[in-house]
Amino acid sequence: MSSRTPTDRLSHGLSTAAVRMAGWPWWLQVSLIFVVARMVSACIFMAAAIHQGTNPWFPPAPDYWNFITIWDGRWYQEAADNGYPSILPVDANGVVQQNAWAFYALFPFLARGLSAATGIGTFPALTIIAMLAGVGAALVIYKLFREFAGKRAALWGVVFVSTFPVSPILQVPYAESLNLLLLSGSLLLVVRRRYLAAIPVVLLMCLSRPTGVPFAAMMGLLLIWRVWQRFGRSRTLSAQASVRDDDETTSVRGLLSLGALVLAAGIGALAWPAIAWATTGEFTAYTRTETAWRGHDLVPFKPWFDTGRMLFGPVLGVLAPFVFAALFVLVMMSKPVRALGAELRLWCACYMGYLLVFLHPQTSTFRMLLPLFPLALGVALLSKSKAYRGTVVVMFVLLQIVWVVWLWAWAPLPGGGDYPP
Repeated sequence: MSSRTPTDRLSHGLSTAAVRMAGWPWWLQVSLIFVVARMVSACIFMAAAIHQGTNPWFPPAPDYWNFITIWDGRWYQEAADNGYPSILPVDANGVVQQNAWAFYALFPFLARGLSAATGIGTFPALTIIAMLAGVGAALVIYKLFREFAGKRAALWGVVFVSTFPVSPILQVPYAESLNLLLLSGSLLLVVRRRYLAAIPVVLLMCLSRPTGVPFAAMMGLLLIWRVWQRFGRSRTLSAQASVRDDDETTSVRGLLSLGALVLAAGIGALAWPAIAWATTGEFTAYTRTETAWRGHDLVPFKPWFDTGRMLFGPVLGVLAPFVFAALFVLVMMSKPVRALGAELRLWCACYMGYLLVFLHPQTSTFRMLLPLFPLALGVALLSKSKAYRGTVVVMFVLLQIVWVVWLWAWAPLPGGGDYPP
């Protein structure tokens, strides 16, 4: 009779399974990681749905498929089924009301096409696209991480992205998974310096979610850096190093290609506001629609200080945004993050800068941190300890429960409404 305990047998079984998986193709391993993570999130959604009470969308205790279609999923359905309004809806005071222009067109239009081709409903089409894009994003993210780390660390980076506290958003009718696929693809092509090939991917990314402005800023800064490398730096390098650098990063052809991508990214960043303007005749149609959710006009930086004062008081609240920014700088200067390379670190810095300038911090802010996914590789590189990496995953899954129960499930606030996810 075996003297091993059930725990020992379970540990041995998991170790054996891990050894067998190590021999599988990389794409199968990555896909399995993502699918298992989504199954865990589905269990969390279903458990929360059982306790869902009265809400604006359906009867209490909905099934899984109804539960994941709430919040912005309804706006994407509106855009897919009815398009975008040619006249902005306003109240009696002329204030623009919430409408579909806040939701970029690529995701709902793909769902409209899938629905028309297959006959399935809009919500199933949106969900299928979200899940397929999520798997695709995981595969591309793995290839991106492999540019800077070994196979094991890259896989752990994918695990962290797949189990991130807001990762359940990757399986609901939201555009985050599609944007993550296009963003990671754009970054991979930029890292590999295939700038011209990146142009169509970047243009599609700019029509999926509002990540075009920080991406254009990143590419502009990268161009300035490459130009300085070629024309402005000291010529004290060895001849061999100079030739190699000119060939790979700062050749005239490379700079022209990079410049073309900068121009395309800038055009893409302005495309959706321009489309809203052309359709409605209102120059500020997009920004006025976005601020309809805020209840006040867009003033750069100010919302962070307002939120800081609300949470921490009149003195500490003013200091809070500076402390937050300083902590982010320390993270970017840490050794694991420095291993990510110039392009990924520049992207994270530009995206965080974009959030600090334009974002109104609220509960949706957690979801908007997802484009900082390259930092997941930094978390994986921080330690090779299995205990450390396993603890991170467990904490992420526990925080998924918090996110779904606190923010996704709807519960009325005393003043009406609820905190958005």
